[in-house]
Amino acid sequence: MSAKFSLDDDSVVVIVGSGAGGGTLADELTKRGVNVVILEAGKHYTQADFENDEWAMFKKISWLDKRISAGGWHHTETYPNLPAWIVKGVGGSTMHFSGLALRFLPHDFKTRSTYGEVKGANVIDWPISYEELAPYYDIAERKMGVAGTKASGLPEMPPNNHYKVIAAGARKVGYKDISRPVASNTRVNDGRPACQQIGFCMQGCKIGAKWSTLYSEIPRAIETGRAELRPQSMVLKIEHDKSGKVSGVLYADKDGRQHLQKARVVCVAGNSIESPRLLLNSASSMFPNGLANSSGQVGKNYMNHTTAAAIAIHKGPVYMYRGFDIAAVISDEAQLNPDRGFLGGYHLEGLALHLPFTAAFMKPGGWGREVTSALEQYDHMSCVWVCGEDMPQEENGITLHPTEKDQYGLPIPIVTKTDHTNDAAMRRHGLAQWRKVSEAVGATRVIDMPPYPASHNMGTNRMSANARDGVLNKWGQAHDIKNLFVSDGSQFTSSSAANPTLTIVALAVRQAEYIAGAMQRREL
Repeated sequence: MSAKFSLDDDSVVVIVGSGAGGGTLADELTKRGVNVVILEAGKHYTQADFENDEWAMFKKISWLDKRISAGGWHHTETYPNLPAWIVKGVGGSTMHFSGLALRFLPHDFKTRSTYGEVKGANVIDWPISYEELAPYYDIAERKMGVAGTKASGLPEMPPNNHYKVIAAGARKVGYKDISRPVASNTRVNDGRPACQQIGFCMQGCKIGAKWSTLYSEIPRAIETGRAELRPQSMVLKIEHDKSGKVSGVLYADKDGRQHLQKARVVCVAGNSIESPRLLLNSASSMFPNGLANSSGQVGKNYMNHTTAAAIAIHKGPVYMYRGFDIAAVISDEAQLNPDRGFLGGYHLEGLALHLPFTAAFMKPGGWGREVTSALEQYDHMSCVWVCGEDMPQEENGITLHPTEKDQYGLPIPIVTKTDHTNDAAMRRHGLAQWRKVSEAVGATRVIDMPPYPASHNMGTNRMSANARDGVLNKWGQAHDIKNLFVSDGSQFTSSSAANPTLTIVALAVRQAEYIAGAMQRREL
């Protein structure tokens, strides 16, 4: 049964956002006896609202409030108002994510120690190690039901034809690390059914086999009687007291009325664009540059993975759209090997696109025989998404528009991104390797596509051992304000080549443990 907390109740933990970080945090805190108020900007959708239709669901659940793509990246031209493809709704982007749940590698937490100084990049080590996070990865894999992992005990997702085609090509060129660790049930688990291979995984799982905080963590938190969920509640500003501790959050409800919810602790989990935007919008005379920003690093070091996409057309039908959307994932190139001409690594992720998205992403704004001749052979296609480490650069980041405001009266965010030379070299290598994999199984044509907006947003409120280098300490706690936490991918210090969701969940479990303990000890 849902709790109901007073606006004046300053004993609660307020969580801003309900996705992988916020939803997990709510579940873990309530389990430990902590009362929470979850403020979510978007609507509360249910599985009855999900449609097996790419464009219908894109329009229904995506965060489409105005944003501006700036800088030297492709989106400035191809997607000027859609720098990221994320969700506005209860459950956040766990509704839309593909389900791929990869762990960071040990070196990903020690990039400065591993790579040394990287010209043009702002590389530092995380203040935690892989070894410290490993037990929480186990918990996250169990919570999410990651098929094929020891922690979950769930068998691997059965291979569909798309998987078989990519895996065959990968083995022919000598790749060996081919897998598919996906957060979707392969048998009944955690009160959710087994995957029925419907294939619209990124449109919200209609039957709830794919993990999402929408129907896993958040209902569980509410059932404890210690959580109140307030959808369509856009947080405008975080307030603080005279001592500098945060004291509550100001938000607008669905009718535009403003409310101030008091808080003992505030946890910001609004994604790597909205979280720094909120901290910057919360500037005051005590914090003139924004909350938690004594380092000047809030909004800086934005990363979204080095990505590329391509399709291959084969002699026979592949039917990539049949079955779970993630096919074979080739991880051999995620290992360190600077001889390739770049630092870090990448995964080649088989990712099925349905016909509408294939048509839209192949050549944005273009048409003609080049496109139509490919689309005629849609059922013969295989598809890849190259997902590689993105170097943090201080000038890449989130800033507030000087004049333009959104429907809430807040300055709209400008997302500035320019490739590092390392990113460009990795992208070229990944596309060349995909071509080899495809041609090894007889592909007749390979078409490189411009990268489309990703859901992988990281950095902008990064962890750092030294307060001058970042925004948060090793618990995701602001260096400047001890009862302010960040609980999403914006706390990442490096991006790795792995999709971020599993790591966000692992960090949220660890953070909840710390917050509950600190509250009990009266340190918060």
